[in-house]
Formats: sequence, C-alpha cells, structure tokens
Amino acid sequence: MQNLSGVWAPICTPFTKSEIDIGKLEHNMEIYSKTKLRGYFALGSNGEACMLNEEEKKRVLRTVLRRKERNQLLMAGCSHESLPGTIALTKLAADEGADVASIMTPHYFKKAMTDDALICFFRAAADNSPLPVVLYNAPGFAAGVTLSVKAVVRLSEHPNIIGMKDSAPTGPNIFLSIIDRKKLSILAGSANFFLSSLVMGAVGGVLSTANFLPQACCHLYEIFEQGNMQEARRLQHALMRVNRGVSGEYGVAGVKVAMDFTGFSAGDPRLPLLPLSSTERESVRLALEKFIEEYPQFRNHLISEPFCGEPNKTPN
Repeated sequence: MQNLSGVWAPICTPFTKSEIDIGKLEHNMEIYSKTKLRGYFALGSNGEACMLNEEEKKRVLRTVLRRKERNQLLMAGCSHESLPGTIALTKLAADEGADVASIMTPHYFKKAMTDDALICFFRAAADNSPLPVVLYNAPGFAAGVTLSVKAVVRLSEHPNIIGMKDSAPTGPNIFLSIIDRKKLSILAGSANFFLSSLVMGAVGGVLSTANFLPQACCHLYEIFEQGNMQEARRLQHALMRVNRGVSGEYGVAGVKVAMDFTGFSAGDPRLPLLPLSSTERESVRLALEKFIEEYPQFRNHLISEPFCGEPNKTPN
C-alpha cells in the first residue's frame, strides 16, 4: 500500500496556442521537484484531462516521471465513462510508470449511478487495474454524482482500493468519522478544508493551490504534524482566502494565471475554457499580493505580469 501522506499538486497541463507545451511543463517540474510535495496528480481536472487525447496523456505522464524526484509519487487520472475505457487507462498509466490510478465517478448516465452501480464499477476497475486505485469524489466535475458513505465503506474493503480524494464542497469529514482509516487513506481535495480534514484524520491533500504556492501548502502540513495549531490555523485562513480568489473564482484558468504570476509557466486553458480578461487577471494578482503581504517568506518568484510563451523569456 502506497503511503499517500503529504501534499500533492494536481498539476496543470501547459498549452501554447492550444498545443501541449512540454518545455513549460519541464520548467514547472524543475521547481516542483525542489519542494516537499509528496507527489503529483496528473491528468485530473486541473490538468484538463478530459480535453487530452491518449498520446497527449502519455507525453504528460512521461514528462512528469522524467522530472520528478525519486521519492515523489505520480498519481495518474484514469477516469473514463466506461469500465473498459477506465481499465485501459490504468494499464496505460502503469506502462508509463505511474504509481497510483485515480478514478472519478462515471456520470454521463447520472440517474443510473446508484450505489450498486458505482460499487460494481469501482470493484471491477480495481480488480483489473495494475495500479492501486484512489477513488475520486468530485461532484462538481461529475454532474453532481457523489460517492455515498455506504458505497465508500464497502469499497474500502477492496484490497486494491487504497484511498479517496474528496473534492466535494463539504469536504471529507463525514467519511473520516466513519471509514476505517487503516483500510482507506483519505485526501482533502481543496485548500478550503485542508486543515480541518487533517485534524479529522486525513493523511494529506491534493490542492490546486499547491500549483502556485507549493511551499506554503507543504508548510501547513508540516506545522500541523508538529502540533503548532495556532500558526496552522492562521496559515489555513490565508490559504483559504487566496484559494477562493483564484481557483474558487476562476477555476483552471485562474490557477494557470496564478502560476504564471508566481514564476511557473502555464499559459491559457484549452477551449472551450476561456482565458481570463485583463480585469480578472488583476484580481488574481491582487489575491496573491495579499497573501504575500501576510507571508512574505513565500514570495518566491512573484512577478508583476505573467509570462507568455517560453519560460524564462521576456514577459509581454
């Protein structure tokens, strides 16, 4: 069973003129690999996986694997609406060298996604996956389909299902109060409830904020582990504010702009997602500035205007 403890970055897929930019991804990984991130969740919602073809997914996985540190893990998004499609993606991820497969609830036939249907689906996927499976509970990206406590309890008995990432707005506390955590490691899916989830027994978090403030997210995990709850609460509140002003307000496009403001290279999202307007970009910059004013030790490469084009080139 993989140790999932710590902070994971659900990394973005950088594009230049709507084409994957491997140079930008390598630039980002060079920075991430020097942090205390536990690992990377590639091909998730922040990675715009639903808009990547199979060859593009392979290129992303290969780049992350080539650039990550040896002690860091790679969780690959293997979500598909069908069981055969899901199994095929787990095998693709395993062939490329990923450590864990993340699988989201199918949702196209939403009304038919009962507990029994989801339990059968995840059990069959885990039976056939060459990688250990992490359940992905993300109703915001799954037409409102949510894993129930009953379903998760039953799925936690499966030997190849090792964890769950919970990105539901309410957070994973209800699961943490009931699930046997020796059987299932639970990861918070948002910075908004990261600390409260840790207090309740979560082993870590997959946080979009870690895309642009990885050191701050890792520091929150560290000071919680050290028992410094007063400072942990203060940092949690600051991360909530910046998260709401970036990801909460503008989604993937906002995360990408925040990355460009903090020295990473993400570019615009792929259509049908639209890039932010100049007013929206300024709103993201102000949210970051407010956080840095409170925590100047995480200033890093905060710049006045995001990079466009190749990393380390002159800004627009």
